[in-house]
Amino acid sequence: MACTSCSTSDGGAPKGCKNNGTCGTDSCNKLTVFDWLSNMSLPNGEAPFDCIEVRFKNGRKEFYRNTDKLTLSIGDIVATEASPGHDIGIVTLTGELVRVQMKKKGVNPTSADVTKVYRKASQKDIDIWSLARDKEEPMKVRARELAIAQKLEMKISDIEFQGDGSKATFYYTANDRVDFRLLIKDFAKEFTTRVEMKQVGLRQEAARLGGIGSCGRELCCSTWLTDFRSVNTSAARYQQLSLNPQKLAGQCGKLKCCLNYELDTYMDALKGFPSFDTKLVTEKGDAICQKQDIFKGMMWFAYTNDFANWHMLKIEQVNEIIAENKLKNKVASLEDFAIEVVQEPEKHFNNAMGQESLTRFDQPKKKKKSNKNRKPGGENLIVANNNQPNNGNKNNNKPNNNKPTNNKLNNNAKPKLANEKPAEPRKPIIITKNENKE
Repeated sequence: MACTSCSTSDGGAPKGCKNNGTCGTDSCNKLTVFDWLSNMSLPNGEAPFDCIEVRFKNGRKEFYRNTDKLTLSIGDIVATEASPGHDIGIVTLTGELVRVQMKKKGVNPTSADVTKVYRKASQKDIDIWSLARDKEEPMKVRARELAIAQKLEMKISDIEFQGDGSKATFYYTANDRVDFRLLIKDFAKEFTTRVEMKQVGLRQEAARLGGIGSCGRELCCSTWLTDFRSVNTSAARYQQLSLNPQKLAGQCGKLKCCLNYELDTYMDALKGFPSFDTKLVTEKGDAICQKQDIFKGMMWFAYTNDFANWHMLKIEQVNEIIAENKLKNKVASLEDFAIEVVQEPEKHFNNAMGQESLTRFDQPKKKKKSNKNRKPGGENLIVANNNQPNNGNKNNNKPNNNKPTNNKLNNNAKPKLANEKPAEPRKPIIITKNENKE
């Protein structure tokens, strides 16, 4: 489905085709439809469908009639009819699938409103189209400055030039109606082109601009979603989600469209559950539901006078209590039906992956004993421990000629006391080598 230029390189990094939406296989475009009928031939005598689908900037697509029976395929750049002049777009779909798309979007194939394709775009048409597209970003910055200068409560989100550069369409969003008659005059004077203003909703704006959602993927509205259904907070409530607007809102500021994806599954699962507003009557008091677990089939109840302690019950047990209450009978207490929670023994792991500590190399290594006095051969060595320290002098046993050899005390030396005991000689250190040398 994708072209080979989009594949990864030998080093694992994506190369990127850099076609900027003009991929020949149409797999890099927004709201693309895979033409699975492209390799199938039509029956004998069957004429191909004469309409094609053309995509313009972002996700805007239109249908055109191929009156001249041009040989067109996906990825061809064509010049189409516009008012005034002509527009430049890329063919995204041909053949019988176009008929299906037109039926889905409510467009009549035989209607006279379907405009026609002029020709395949020449190099001159493409150059003019490229120069017009390059003007859009700096023009958008200047247009926002002009709108702010007139203190209009509107946001200019996107600008789209026509293929021949004769007209520019300004897409904007606003909460209320905006009087932009003076703004159009300023735009026409500043940009010297025909100006058309078009208001879009917040969801349409997000679909045009695109982005990355909280799930880490591209927005659904800009890749495949074509219809925007209403989403309300009850969808989040049925799915046991916290009603946090920051987490439930998407890029457009509205509730996420994906809240409706799994809603039907949750609704089917909740059919077997008692109502969340069910009240259980016991002799100890009334109990109200606090929480539901759809996947485990559990419900948590708490007494109205003690909301701190919750009691977990199965659906069958809740239905049994409800049946007793319908007969105007009170059960003794919820403790008779509650499930005891068995605490699992605490598990100790080095880390989340069960591997060694990542800081094992940060601990200082223990110093090894020096082997200076060890001799090879495995014999016992006796090291004499003299009272005088060995300063590395080889002639340590020879007397020092510079010092006097008599026993007289120096002037600075301390005299020995009468009761002072003589120092005991230190014991020799014996180092044993047990290694057997072969």
